[in-house]
Amino acid sequence: MHRAPRSGCPINAAVEVLGDSWAMLVLRDVMFGNRRYFRELLLGSEEGIASNILSSRLKQLTAAGLLTREDAHRGRRAMYSLTEAGIQVLPIMVAMGNWGLAYRDGSQRLRVRAELLRDGGPKLVAEMMDELRELHLGIPRPDPIAPPPSQRLQAAYDNAMCANVAM
Repeated sequence: MHRAPRSGCPINAAVEVLGDSWAMLVLRDVMFGNRRYFRELLLGSEEGIASNILSSRLKQLTAAGLLTREDAHRGRRAMYSLTEAGIQVLPIMVAMGNWGLAYRDGSQRLRVRAELLRDGGPKLVAEMMDELRELHLGIPRPDPIAPPPSQRLQAAYDNAMCANVAM
C-alpha cells in the first residue's frame, strides 16, 4: 500500500501524508478529542465523515507511521494510538488553526480551542505533546502533578461557552 513519493522534496513527502483533509481531521479528533476507536471517530466527527472514508484514512495513517492499531481480541474493539511522528503533527495543526483564525470565518464554539492554543504559545503546545506522549506512548509527563493541558483547554472552552451564553 505504501508507494514511492512523487519526488524527494520534504514538503512533497509531508503533503503526501498530511495533504488530505480527512486525514488531518482524523488526526485532529485523535489528538484533541482523544477518540481512539473507529466508532468514536465516526460518530464524533463534526464534519460527518463516511465510514468507508474513515476506514481508508485510518489505514493510510497507520501505513504512514502516524498511528498504530492495537489488534482487537475477540469481543474487543481495535484501538488507535498516535506514534511520535503523529504527535509531531500537533505544531502543524496549531499553525493551521492559527491561519484559519486569521483568514477564515468560523463559529466561536469551534474557534475557541484554536484561540487558546494560539494564545498559549509554544509552551502550551509542548505540554500538549507531553500529554499525548503519556496517553499514546505511555511516557509520563515531566510534571505529572500539573493539570493536563487538555483539562485546562476544556475548562477554558467551557468558560468561553458560558460567557457566550450569558451575553
